[in-house]
Amino acid sequence: MHYTGTIWRPPYEASSLLLEVTAGCTHHKCKFCTLYADLPFPFKMSPMEHIEADLKEVQKIMSRYPDSRKISRAFLTGANPFVLKFDRLMKIAGLIHQYFPSIKTIGSFARITDITLKSDHELKELHRAGYDGLTIGIETADNEALQFMNKGYQADDILKQCKRLDQAGIQYSFFYLAGISGAGRGEAGAKATAALCNQLHFCGNGSFQRLPDPGQIAKGQRETAHFSGSCHNQHWRGGTAALPQECLSFVIKGKFTVAFYRKDMAPAL
Repeated sequence: MHYTGTIWRPPYEASSLLLEVTAGCTHHKCKFCTLYADLPFPFKMSPMEHIEADLKEVQKIMSRYPDSRKISRAFLTGANPFVLKFDRLMKIAGLIHQYFPSIKTIGSFARITDITLKSDHELKELHRAGYDGLTIGIETADNEALQFMNKGYQADDILKQCKRLDQAGIQYSFFYLAGISGAGRGEAGAKATAALCNQLHFCGNGSFQRLPDPGQIAKGQRETAHFSGSCHNQHWRGGTAALPQECLSFVIKGKFTVAFYRKDMAPAL
């Protein structure tokens, strides 16, 4: 298999066929992210011949176990394979269905900006080809945090693009980062995220407890209003302190209960 670096997947994709079609991230600018730091390049696409060779390899392995459970889902690896052009995604879907007719759906990680690149018609065609169950790391709907962390979009973009997925019939899940809004702003950030999510029809929301890594956030950022090397009275502080369970609370009960927030966003380290 043509796997490059560390392969990341959501927990719920454990039984999916993991197929590398990209490696790295097209954005590669989020201040908190180190997931693809082990790669010697920001982003690359897998050659189609590598993708087909991997499908053939898995098909050969599975042929040795004719009584095993049929594979029903594929997950395309990389930070945001959904960025690929419509024609390429359709070719990949065609190869997957050619070698594994039992596969019904194809998922991947996606950025909000990846959706922007597709027309409404293309999104519907991708859904017909099997693309469903995208995982999107929106992180938050707190615009100040999104801008500071250099996500490359704002809350209105999340709402607009995910409504387009709703209209196309493509299901999706979110990752939410508790702690991304900074010290003293956790509740406001969580409520903003809940308010946005309650306008959408996402399948699930994973909440992760994380404070920004000081080595990442400090690069060229010590002059900003929200980060200081001394960490005194600033929103964003370095560190990865464990979060006690009692610091978690549910936020907002609308159509969905969508988020956790930290009551104390930056405990003393």
